[in-house]
Amino acid sequence: MRKRGWRDLDESDVRVRPGRRGSRPRSKQRPKHEDAAAAMVVAVDRGRWTCALDGNPDRLVTAMRARELGRTPVVVGDSVGLVGDISGKPDTLARIVRVDDRTSVLRRTADDTDPYERVVVANAEQLIIVAALADPPPRPGFIDRCLVAAYAGGLTPVLCLTKADLADPGEWIATYSSLDMPITITRQDCEPEELRALLADRVSALVGHSGVGKSTLVNRLVPAADRATGEVSGVGKGRHTSTSAVALPLPGRGWVVDTPGIRSFGLAHVTPDDVIAAFEGFAEAAEECPPNCGHLGGSDDPDCHLDTYAADGGSVEQLASLRRLLRSRAGLDEA
Repeated sequence: MRKRGWRDLDESDVRVRPGRRGSRPRSKQRPKHEDAAAAMVVAVDRGRWTCALDGNPDRLVTAMRARELGRTPVVVGDSVGLVGDISGKPDTLARIVRVDDRTSVLRRTADDTDPYERVVVANAEQLIIVAALADPPPRPGFIDRCLVAAYAGGLTPVLCLTKADLADPGEWIATYSSLDMPITITRQDCEPEELRALLADRVSALVGHSGVGKSTLVNRLVPAADRATGEVSGVGKGRHTSTSAVALPLPGRGWVVDTPGIRSFGLAHVTPDDVIAAFEGFAEAAEECPPNCGHLGGSDDPDCHLDTYAADGGSVEQLASLRRLLRSRAGLDEA
């Protein structure tokens, strides 16, 4: 009988060796991490997130984003789940394995044509718009754009007019009184007690141009602001800079999120309906408008139904404020 050679072999005679990684197929299932510790993100710095366990500012943990989250954005204010070393000791690192659904989002774009949205703060209840009455004078276009961003993101806006010892706030109170939002006045020679009461037990984001007195307010509201900023920046890779947001704990309860990097709001992500939805009654009236109506009225939208609604019992003052915001959203801000 002739001995079999390699020419006599077929595929049934070949034994396939498993690869080094094993033959078990890779599962697409990921652990649910039901035991993950709840935390709030208070600072972000180049791939490291500072988190307060259970929202406690005395229990800060440095974390990285887990691989399974991919490029999921994680910003200041996010409620997250942590696993790994959550002791907060030096040179320890936890992992963010879950980002909870957000209740509100403050977004902006680089300009009104930029399609890329930047999430500035998540889960803030209020947006405190800080504007000086003098030195520098108020910029209504910036205030209006902040209002649009707040309404579109689900935040309650609060207008804070500073330096009332230098100018009378009456004109600006009258301008924005029809919007039915809190307006608080502060002076350089007085403590901001009214603003402090508005912030108590809540998460609030502060925005404002350079020189309006926002840093002074933060230092008065959070006496240990410099120390707290150092703590949340020192546990990551670098330091807190003027282009990133940081959440600071208020005495007692509550958080204030300082956003020093925001100088303007691009509103490419906001639609007219987002703005109108914040005005009770006008959203329903807008459904009667002709197609492609921009709701600006006048020669731009002569058949806008909002005029009819305001004349038949709605608020003419509110419609004027609404249209001012819509003009800001459309890039038609007054100088």
